[in-house]
Amino acid sequence: MKTNRRNFLRTAVVAGAGAVTAGSAASCSRRETSNELMPEIRMAAMAAHSQKFNMSGYGAPPLDKVRIGFIGLGMRGPGAVERMAHIEGVEIAALCDKYSERVEKMQSMLTKFGLPQAKAFSGTEEAWKGLCDDKDIDLVYICTPWAWHTPMAVYAMESGKHVAVEVPAAKSVDECWQLVETSERTKMHCMQLENCCYDFFELLTLNMARQGLFGEIVHGEGAYIHDLRWDFTYDKNGYADMWRLKENVRNGNLYPTHGLGPVCQVMNINRGDRMEYLTSMSTNDFAMALELSQLAKEDPFYVPFADKKYRGNMNTTLVRTAFGRTIMIQHDVSSPRPYSRIHLISGTKGAASKWPSPARVALGHSWLKPEELAALETQYTPGIVKRVGEMAKEIGGHGGMDFIMDWRLIDCLRNGLPVDQDVYDAALWSVIAPLTEWSVANRSSSIDIPDFTCGSWELNKPFDPNLLQGGNTKVLGIQGSSNQFEV
Repeated sequence: MKTNRRNFLRTAVVAGAGAVTAGSAASCSRRETSNELMPEIRMAAMAAHSQKFNMSGYGAPPLDKVRIGFIGLGMRGPGAVERMAHIEGVEIAALCDKYSERVEKMQSMLTKFGLPQAKAFSGTEEAWKGLCDDKDIDLVYICTPWAWHTPMAVYAMESGKHVAVEVPAAKSVDECWQLVETSERTKMHCMQLENCCYDFFELLTLNMARQGLFGEIVHGEGAYIHDLRWDFTYDKNGYADMWRLKENVRNGNLYPTHGLGPVCQVMNINRGDRMEYLTSMSTNDFAMALELSQLAKEDPFYVPFADKKYRGNMNTTLVRTAFGRTIMIQHDVSSPRPYSRIHLISGTKGAASKWPSPARVALGHSWLKPEELAALETQYTPGIVKRVGEMAKEIGGHGGMDFIMDWRLIDCLRNGLPVDQDVYDAALWSVIAPLTEWSVANRSSSIDIPDFTCGSWELNKPFDPNLLQGGNTKVLGIQGSSNQFEV
């Protein structure tokens, strides 16, 4: 199948007036000097892409033992190492971080758990390449700042390794295409670690949708509303080199996948439907610039971060799909609001909503009573939750969803099954960020969303949460851990 790989800007010149429709290529060119995003998007429209191999539905040769190398041992990496130690067939083969003390700390944890020491890679910005080149590694698990995600993932796949990469998997349109092309060429999996797809209510509503409880899905909503300012973004001891704060000079939905991923699975995006175009709008920044200017007056450390233009507090993005469904995605990390990913699913027969708590389901004009919802939960709890749900809660990771995600990834690799979130999902869910930046900078003009599947979305099969295949990987207790079970 062939598609104009990066030609997702629609051109429609109005004769005689020289005007163009919103989101068109000519419009992009006209705004090129004032919008630094435009050269990247314009250049991304020049080359054609032919799908070399369809990674959706592809099961790589099974691995009885999955030897994992972890890159990035700051915020997310240590938890991943500990969770993976609970899964049958996993070998913690290598640890990498530019800060050697982080690697040493994780080696001490392995000793505590009665596990052998892993190969260590640290001390330089390039240490991760040595890990990717190691012939004794099957899976590279990437938990680094966003800017490193695509370079590391591409290098690892080129080195013959499967990849699991934290969100977002890419920052630019071109990086998204790099992931797709490399995965297709090497036949190495590239799974984005979107843990929210494995949260309990999200899996429940996915199974309900699969069984037709909501009828035809009409609309979905997802979000990442999480006040990160004082605990993480401004914290000198939070994200290394203040990288998360530096990302916030970009104005768009920078972190769409937590809310978007579960909705896409319910709607069978890339597997029966696809996103066609979006439009995006941001508020002004009413918080970060002022707060950082004040911090700079009190502490010279913050002076380099003062007097900058930061993203608006709230970004709202609307997506329309090929089948005429709509998705709303929101992003706000700088307002004092309760945490929410929304997770709203609306269909012709019913609806579900996770936030505000408690989670609810409606099969008419009213939300079901708690006892009615409990009965539905018993009926529709998917096989993956029945298999490892209670153990996942005990092991942990955002209430257990992180462990379900890790267990499922390893189970797929050990059984030669397709991964639930393939490289097309990684690219599509991540590309929302740069496209929303463009839309915000262009008065919320709509912009086409590339079809990374090259048309194969019409035949690709959806992920089934009921484990009709696989599911035989054991969950283990480990020495030195409170989780002393083996199932």
